[in-house]
Amino acid sequence: MNSGTVLLRQIHPSFVQQGRVTSQAFRPTPKDEHKLSMYDGDQISAENSFRHYTETMNFASVGVLGVSVAECLQLELSVASDPLPFPEHAVIDYSQFDKNLVEKKAKLLKAKAEARGWLFQNSSAF
Repeated sequence: MNSGTVLLRQIHPSFVQQGRVTSQAFRPTPKDEHKLSMYDGDQISAENSFRHYTETMNFASVGVLGVSVAECLQLELSVASDPLPFPEHAVIDYSQFDKNLVEKKAKLLKAKAEARGWLFQNSSAF
């Protein structure tokens, strides 16, 4: 990964309200140990990450949004490869921030992802 790498985020249907993605899509939960699961866009395409997530892992996704490593670093969020679950897995680490900052940073990442636009969408989801 480098600063231009786009990290791919699967968007669960519950993260879409009234046709808009919520910042919850970019906020880790406590069970995630403050690390947001992503796909390394240098290793897998948005479409293939969607297929892996929905077909291989059998999870729900309406599509894929992305943020760059540089955009994460601008928000003081570190990024790391985490290949244990699968080779293309990466994480954005929010662990050094309190709940309020996590929410603010999630909103900023969501805005950056929305500005980039959908990288892949499930045509039957919308």
